[in-house]
Amino acid sequence: MPGDESKQDKQASAAQARQVIDVFQEISTLLNADLDRQTLSICISLIENGVNPEALATVVRELRKDAEETKRDLQSGGQ
Repeated sequence: MPGDESKQDKQASAAQARQVIDVFQEISTLLNADLDRQTLSICISLIENGVNPEALATVVRELRKDAEETKRDLQSGGQ
């Protein structure tokens, strides 16, 4: 049945995608990148769609820096 093959193809593709995310999650852990699976998935998708990986890494670092500063400001303002 053609529908069954399509379903099997989709399942195989999903399994491959999970494996790719697993590998990137391991790399992220080894490099102490502290990226969860969802964030990794989004980053991979952005890169696959043409986003420059170096620019993406810079944005992630800046967002983390801003989040840390905001967290510190909230903690010091709350005391």
